[in-house]
Parts: sequence; C-alpha cells; structure tokens
Amino acid sequence: MGTNLNRKFAVVTAVAALALTATACNSASGSDGSGSTKIGMSISTLNNPFFVQLKQGAEAEAKALDVDLTVNDAQNDASQQANQLQNFTGQNVKAVIINPVDSDAAAPSVKAADKAGIPVVAADRTVNGADLAATVASDNVEGGRLAAKALAEKLGGKGKVVILQGTAGTSASRERGQGFAEGIKAYPDIKVLAKQPADFDRTKGLDVMTNLLQAHSDVNGVFAENDEMALGAIKALGSKAGKSVTVVGFDGTPDGLKAVKDGTLFASVAQLPKEIGKIAIQNAVKAAKGEKVEQTVKVPVKVATAENVGEFSG
Repeated sequence: MGTNLNRKFAVVTAVAALALTATACNSASGSDGSGSTKIGMSISTLNNPFFVQLKQGAEAEAKALDVDLTVNDAQNDASQQANQLQNFTGQNVKAVIINPVDSDAAAPSVKAADKAGIPVVAADRTVNGADLAATVASDNVEGGRLAAKALAEKLGGKGKVVILQGTAGTSASRERGQGFAEGIKAYPDIKVLAKQPADFDRTKGLDVMTNLLQAHSDVNGVFAENDEMALGAIKALGSKAGKSVTVVGFDGTPDGLKAVKDGTLFASVAQLPKEIGKIAIQNAVKAAKGEKVEQTVKVPVKVATAENVGEFSG
C-alpha cells in the first residue's frame, strides 16, 4: 500500500513538473511573455441541462479570453469531486472553479487549493467554511421569495401546497427553501402540507410527487426547487398539472420554459446559467492574476410565465 502511495506521489510530482515546464515554454514562446491561463472546473453533474448550459457559458468565455479550461463532471459524487480538485492542484492550474456537489463536503479540497496558492471561485452554489476568491450565483433566496409570490397569487392567496426539495447539503436548495418559506408567510391561508427531497432529479421528482399525492390528494400547489423536479411532478400529476394543480419551478431550463409555454408549468424562476459560467471564468482569470474580485457576485433571476416566456428563449 505504501508503494502505491509512493507511485501516486511520483505521478503527481511528474505531472506538476511537466505542467511547470509547459508553462515555462508558453511564457518563453508568447510574444507578450504569457501563455493562456490554465483553469480547472469541476461541475457537480452534467446529467442536468442547467449545468450543461453553465459549462457552455464557461467554455465560450474561456475561448474568448484565451483560457486553457479543463472541465470535469463530478457525477454528483462529493469524493470524486475532491479527487478532481486534488488533481487540479497537482496540475499547476492558476485557478479553480467549483460547482460543489455538497457545499460542506467541498471545504477541505478548497482549503487545500487555497493553501497551495490557487484561488477558487464557486459557481451557482457556495462552499461553506472555506475561503473563496468569489461566489458567482443566482440570488436564490430572492428567487425562492418570487416563487412563493407567483404560486400564492395564482392560487388567490388560499391553498394547500407541497415542496419538492433539492439535494440536501447544497446552498441552492437551502437558500431557495429559505426564500420560499419567507415569501409564503405573507399568505396565512396557504398551508404547506409536506416537504420532501427529490435531489434536483426528474425521475425522483416523479416518484416523490406520486407518493405525496397518495398522502395529500387535496393538494393544489407545488413548488419544486428546480425545473427537473417540477417536470417530474407534472408527469405524476397528469391532467391535473396546470389545471387543478399549479406548479412552480426554478432554473428556466429549455424544458422548463417549454412546459411554461405548454401551460403545464405555471412559472419558473429563471436563472441565467450561461451567464453564471461566463462570469465565473471572468472572476477566475482576475483572481489568477491577483486582481481584486467581488466576493459575492449575484446574477439576477426573473419569473418566467406564459406572458413573458419569449424573453428567455435562446
């Protein structure tokens, strides 16, 4: 076992040495004495259209800024993500962007990168208990409040609702839930019957909503903390969706916006994932150069309904 560890250390050392050599070559060959900035990005999952768009925004901006960007898919596995950050640290990257699987579990890896002098930018979700160069995210608390207002107004201030929660431990789920709870307080005649996690996943959203309907057949409102879960809930609701049951989602994904157009999803609190990816790259480049960056960058959210859904396409 000790031999394997030594081998691993030797490989990491060799990779770091090669990266340093490559950087030196780039510096020597570049007319302005600098090569492209090397940045590593670990995304919680690419099995979700929102994060695919976030990746696309980051890649487009990386190309525009001549950034050498490596994107890894953590596949919703916190330990896999920790390994990815460890590898980036050994590959002589100038900055790391993390979209954490778990905001708490990511802290040790972020601290290790920071200790190695590599600035870390969090995208969409923050990292708890670690120093970050910046957090670039939608205003999730405000988004939760907007979702509560949209759902309550559509229900005429009276009703029985259930909440499909995202992955436990993520700042996005916690903040959206907090915002919704704050917003719904203004409507005392709306009762929250149940809250249950469905892990931001469409299939789990279908399963959880099916179970909730068996326990609460009188439900007439649903808040899902992302569009994927909302779409799963809509499938479970069948003909009730958009008629006797009002569903509100969060993200403004292409499938979510299509459901808004079709009338099965009443509203989605639309984020701008490509913009989050783009701004994360901009901040990572600044941090890599030692320039001042804002610690918290809030990307706006807006409620997409049938009336204004055309604004969000493309």
